[in-house]
Amino acid sequence: MLTKVLLIAVAVAAVAAQDSHHEHHHHASSSQSIKQYHGKATEKHVEYYSHPKYEFAYKVEDPHTGDKKSQHESRDGDVVKGVYSLHEPDGTVRIVEYHADKKTGFNANVKREGHAKHIVPEHHHHH
Repeated sequence: MLTKVLLIAVAVAAVAAQDSHHEHHHHASSSQSIKQYHGKATEKHVEYYSHPKYEFAYKVEDPHTGDKKSQHESRDGDVVKGVYSLHEPDGTVRIVEYHADKKTGFNANVKREGHAKHIVPEHHHHH
C-alpha cells in the first residue's frame, strides 16, 4: 500500500513539474527516486511476512516561488532514518535528521545553517 501511495505521489509531482511552464521564467525542477526491496515471505499458516525495506528521495527547486526542499528516507525493518532540508524565507536552511525504532521511538535533530537576513519593510513617505 505504501508503495502505491509513494508511486502516486511521484506521479503527481512529475505531472505538477511538467505543468509549471512559465514563459520568460526559470523552470522549476523536481526529481524523485524510489527503491523497493522485497524480502523473503515466510509462511505461518496462511499469513505472509515481508521484511519492510525501502528507500526514497525527492528534491524540489522552484526559482519562481523560491521553494527549495529535499528529503531522503530509508527503512530497514523497524528502523527508519531520514533527513530533510527546507530553505526558509529568511535565507537560512533548516535541516532535520530523524531516526525511529522500537527501542528509542522517534528522535529528531534540528539545525539551521546560514545567517538570517533581516528584511526591513519599505516605508513610503508622503511629502
